[in-house]
Amino acid sequence: MKNSLLFISINFLLTIALTGSAIEPKKVKVVIVALFERGEVTADDPGEFQLWAERYPLSKRIPLPHGNRDLYWNEQDGVLGMVTGIGTAKAAASITAVALDPRFDFSQSYWLLAGIAGFDPADASLASVCWVDWVIDGDLSHSIDIREAPESWSTGRFPFRAKSPYQQPRPTSEGSYFQLNESLTNWAFALTKKVQLMDTEAIALRRQKFTETPMGQKPPFVLRGSYLAAMNYWHGAIENEWANKWVDYWTDGKGEFVASAMEGSGMMIALEFLEQANLVDCSRVMMLRAASNYTMQWPGGTAIESKAGEVMGGYSAFIPSIENAYTVGSHTVREIVRNWDIYKSASPQLK
Repeated sequence: MKNSLLFISINFLLTIALTGSAIEPKKVKVVIVALFERGEVTADDPGEFQLWAERYPLSKRIPLPHGNRDLYWNEQDGVLGMVTGIGTAKAAASITAVALDPRFDFSQSYWLLAGIAGFDPADASLASVCWVDWVIDGDLSHSIDIREAPESWSTGRFPFRAKSPYQQPRPTSEGSYFQLNESLTNWAFALTKKVQLMDTEAIALRRQKFTETPMGQKPPFVLRGSYLAAMNYWHGAIENEWANKWVDYWTDGKGEFVASAMEGSGMMIALEFLEQANLVDCSRVMMLRAASNYTMQWPGGTAIESKAGEVMGGYSAFIPSIENAYTVGSHTVREIVRNWDIYKSASPQLK
């Protein structure tokens, strides 16, 4: 009881410090989590958040002096938007900063991470959108140069506290994997699987190079799959093979590596800690990633040739991917808001 009273008192003081008065916190229905924005929030070259700000819209700016960027709010819908900054560390810090902000009540909130990623061409094509079932951390590990590894090893990376790659039994997770709410993920996928996605001639030509992976040659589509989150921006066929095995290992074969990006595991670690204080509900977390590029080269190409054309803002499918992430994500958010009388107390699921 003393701890609860202390927490309430601290929140009360923080509210006064941030707002100048003790006001009733805003009830947040959905939090939109973007990872980066290239410039201003509106009217310039877009990053992951700009379409949300302009089109949803999230037009009311709320100062966040203790975070990466200010927040943006839609009062009518109760939807809050944030930009964490790139990487697992910034994601964890930003999520924590926002969730502890006494100006908001996140007790019934849904959290939607909507960003871009590299995709495995064996599973999907440029500008496709993946609803995430598992988030796997790719950083917490041991590593030695493969040239110094035993000849039988396929990689020099192996799990933290393990002694070899893919050691069984697995060591304790310590934040190595997270399974998102399967019912909620399946509902979001079913809701959006027929949504029309943006395609262009340029990415159609690009995907034709991937002659050995039929899924990578298809027009953009919505799918389900697993997301490898790592600060190390890796690329190429050899690393892609490692990613598939790493996801398979941590999910006992239940997950299929599709998307490679950075922030998911940091976000989940922060939310799990916050759930311990009854501030958030981790069963209401959704993640989607849209394919801005492939994670490996085309047949006959090299990893260096492939990676050389993939830079921030200039990825093979950068604009189509942020368009499709917004299209699929906003469709889902509006459905939750429209049926809030139902979903505020019970998460949506397939009937």
